[in-house]
Amino acid sequence: MSNPFTRSIAVALHERRLREFITHWDVIEALVVRVYRGDAATTADEVEYAAVRPHALATHTQLRTALEPHWRTAKVAGVLATEDPFVVMLRHEAAADFLGDWPAMQALPAAREALNKLVLEVQK
Repeated sequence: MSNPFTRSIAVALHERRLREFITHWDVIEALVVRVYRGDAATTADEVEYAAVRPHALATHTQLRTALEPHWRTAKVAGVLATEDPFVVMLRHEAAADFLGDWPAMQALPAAREALNKLVLEVQK
């Protein structure tokens, strides 16, 4: 896990699907930021996204119900999220689709917040 806060709260997490999703989400999150900031998607970015996206999609489908109450309380661009931020991100079929996609960048913090809240809830 690359997100330090998520890593710190998920140390004792035993839920396999959630751990897998965190791992996949960390890769996607880093890739989206890299592509957006660099204003380019390399061949390596495309390969990495193509490898991780199907797994993230499948795991998200399994976790969708558990994640929903958490993303609904998260904010995107200062207002409560009206759409699942994970869906906003995962609908992109290629890394290059994130180029110039400011709404996707704005959805990232809401997704991370929802993920962290779910981890905390599962650990109770």
